[in-house]
Parts: sequence; structure tokens; C-alpha cells
Amino acid sequence: MLVNQFLERSAERLPDKTALVCEGARLSYREIDAMANRVAHGLIGSGVQPGDRVVIFLDNGPEAVVAIFGALKASAVFSVVNPTTKTDKLRYMLQSLRPSALITHVNKLGVAAEACKGATALSHILLVGGDAHNLPNTGARIASWDTWMSLQPATRPPARSIDVDLASIVFTSGSTGNPKGVMCEHRNMVSVAGAIASYLENVESDVVLNVLQLAASYGLYQVLVAFMVGATVVMERSFAFPYQVIALMQREGVTGFAAVPTIYSMLLSLKDLAKHPIPTLRYLTNAGAGLPERRALQLHAAFPESKLYLMYGQTECVRVCYLAPEEVARRPGSVGKAIPNTEIFIVDELDQAVGPGVVGELVVRGSHVMRGYWEEPEKTAARFRSARRHDGQGIGLPGETLLFTNDLFRMDEEGYLYFESRTDDIIKSRGEKVAPREVEHVLYNFEGVRDAVAVGVPDDVLGEAIKVCVVPHDGITLDPRALREYCRRNLEDFMMPKYVEIWPELPKGATGKVDRKAIAAGLVPELT
Repeated sequence: MLVNQFLERSAERLPDKTALVCEGARLSYREIDAMANRVAHGLIGSGVQPGDRVVIFLDNGPEAVVAIFGALKASAVFSVVNPTTKTDKLRYMLQSLRPSALITHVNKLGVAAEACKGATALSHILLVGGDAHNLPNTGARIASWDTWMSLQPATRPPARSIDVDLASIVFTSGSTGNPKGVMCEHRNMVSVAGAIASYLENVESDVVLNVLQLAASYGLYQVLVAFMVGATVVMERSFAFPYQVIALMQREGVTGFAAVPTIYSMLLSLKDLAKHPIPTLRYLTNAGAGLPERRALQLHAAFPESKLYLMYGQTECVRVCYLAPEEVARRPGSVGKAIPNTEIFIVDELDQAVGPGVVGELVVRGSHVMRGYWEEPEKTAARFRSARRHDGQGIGLPGETLLFTNDLFRMDEEGYLYFESRTDDIIKSRGEKVAPREVEHVLYNFEGVRDAVAVGVPDDVLGEAIKVCVVPHDGITLDPRALREYCRRNLEDFMMPKYVEIWPELPKGATGKVDRKAIAAGLVPELT
């Protein structure tokens, strides 16, 4: 099966059902399928060959969804770029991917025009939201999206891909250097979408709200999974205006809501949240970063009739595990067990499986493990590899490619996973290894703390000193001395923070994850 067949099969089965609600538009599966066909014909007619890359630099909206499926129908490889990406990063991505086509909005020309300089493979630029503009220093032909679409047939182009071909390249920021492009084959994406739909029990009557960026796997798969089962997607650009989003959820009868911890913090900070019930809401999901136990309990109290799924994954395989709703209260701190059709291991430095309760690296086996990093053979070899075997014994099959996550976990005797730290987040202080999550867990239990993070900073005596930054709830004033005393009562001596700072917000990357490097450097985000 191919990813574009999610749309095509739903269009055949449910042609007049609403597929997408966005920016005042209501588009049926038939309409989106026809529009995607037009995009595909236009790309093919412009010389785009199977395997060519198509970069989509758009805000969340109908055109972005249509562009994704249009590129797939043309047997191209789509790559969605976060719409807030700045010139230097976009230039790097374009130079790395060497795309044949770029689809962007006229309001992003300032960034795109500069980034396109030197993108020699780029032959066509499609502009949404205005007439064609002349972009100097690019050899690409510029066309208006509306005009270009009107010239193409709505019939389905012949398929030129098979399931082992690349469907997408999703960039992941990583912890160092330039972003890495994760190569996703059709079969990888079909596999994980099916697994997610299975454990979330998604059906065509679902109405899924997506406020997450399509450039990130978590946001992208809200659309893919919904289209796979014939559900409806309600899409917003962000969660910047919570009351508007809540009203939209009520109006559209939203049944599923995916978010990251920062969004849930915003939602739970609304003092009159109880006055805005969403009776249709069947489930909520959390991924992207761990949800503090306190937040999980608050969400359950705020939405007692809704199921809460706590999940963990990486772009390199999208999803690894989930904690079933009925286990959330019973297993605080756990991210659950492996998703369907997945096998997981905890291993030591020699790739040997360790026993229950022992901390080691999480390794993933399954058809959703992606191909590797785009044109990064050394980084691919480090993370996508077979396990070393000893006396013929080892995890996985001999020679089989597994994903080594670089994340440290422990597994209990019943197979439930508990995240400890990323291997590169570990703080080495006073000769001891400190997992930031342990310190953060204590901070979240302090009354009035909305967000908290612990990082290591260089220290001549300690090696690394522990620095904690906390964000108070609105209207709350936190005393660093009280926080320090609370930590002293609840943490081991070597885990005691040397620095306690109160910040208005924590800096976050494009995917919503906390930027630990910026915090270590003391880069307090500006408030607007």
C-alpha cells in the first residue's frame, strides 16, 4: 500500500464526506483527491521524476495537505518545512534535498527568495496566495498556484511508486549541528499509521483536531491516520488562541485531540476551563515530550470522560510505545508498552539485553523503522544498524536493521517502559550521573510551577552544575529560596541544583520541545 492511497481509498469509499475543515473551508474527500491529482499532473508535466523531492513551505492549511498528496501521486518525495523556518536553515534544507519544486506562500517570499539562491536543481516554484513573482538569482519558473491548478486535469495519474520507495523526508533537529532528514518509505509510513489507528481505535466517525505543525511527524500523522480511516481533520495553525480553539472543538464535535505538554499547560491554565465542556472528546494524546504526572492527573480531572494516551516516539520510527488510558493512574511516569507490530529492547553498551529495572538504551525493531538519514551515511550507521552478537546471541535477527534511539529507559517486570534521559542530556555532576527528569519531577510537584527544566552548565569544581529554570502559573510568584529548600528536602545531595532561576517562559524549538541548549546558555525567550 502507498501513503497516497489513504486519500484515494477514502475518496472512493466516502467521496462526499468532509475530510478537512480549515480556515473556513470544508473540503470533501472527493475534492481533496481531485485537487491533489491536479498538483500531481502539474508536477509530472513540469518534469518531476519519481524520487525527486518537493519541498512544501506553507502554514497549516488546505494547500499544504493537497500539496503533500499531490507530490505523492506524482511519485515524488515530499518534505514539509516548518513555516517559521528562517533563511539560513531553509537554505541548508534546499541545498541538502536539491528539490525539483518548491511550494510556498507569497507571504514567505522574503525568506524563500534568499534561501533559493544557489538551489540549482530547483526548476519550479508554486506560489499560493498571489500572482507569480519574479525571484532574482533563481533559475526556477514561478507560477501562481491557482492558475497552475486550473490548467491541470483532475483525473488520477498512473502510479509510479512501490512501497519500498521513499515517500517523505522529515527533518529532525537533533541535539547538535544541522537538522537531519529522516528518509521515510511508503511501507514505513503505512505500517506506523496502521498501528496508531489500531490502538487509538480511530474510525471514520472521528473528528480529529490538529494544531501541530505538519513538518513534525506528530502533526503529519494526525492527517495521515485520519485519512487512512476516512475520518475528518479539523486543522488550525497553532494553539495560540485557546478559547477560539475550544469553541471550534465544540462546534465541530471534535473526538480526538493531539498535543504536547506546553499546549496542555496552556489549556489547564485557563481558570474557567470547566465552563467550556467538550462532550464529544473521546481521547487526548501526548507526545513530543514527557507529560508530568501532575499534568496527567489534571487532564483526567478536566476531561473525565476522555481517554488519555501517553506516547513516546522519535521521527526515526514515529511511534515506539503508548500507555493505555486505564494504566495512566496506576503507572505514574511510564510511557507504556510497544505499539502493535513492534518489538523493543533495553540494552547495555555491548548491545546485550538487560533485565527489569536496569537502565539502558532503548532499541526498536519493526517495519516502521525508517531507512536512515538523507545523505548522512555515518550518522545513519550509528543509529540504524544491526546489534552486535556474542556467541551467536543477540537482539533482533542477524544483520537486521534496528533503531538505536540514544534514549535511556528502564523496563519493569511487566514490560512497561520508563524514560530516564537522552544519553546526551545526562548531567555529570560531582562524579555522579543525574537524569534531568528526576530533578524536573520534583520541581513539578512544587505548588505554582507550570513548567520546569534542569540542565547541566560547566563548573570548575563540580564538572557540571545543575541549573533549574521554572515558569510559574499566571498570577503566581515563586521564591527561588523556597524552591531550593524544597529540592533539598526531596533530592539526593548530588542532585541539588546550584542555580535556581524563575523565567517567564522556556525557549522552545520549532516542534515545541524545550531548547535545553538555550537554557544552559541563559537565553531567556522574549515575550510578545
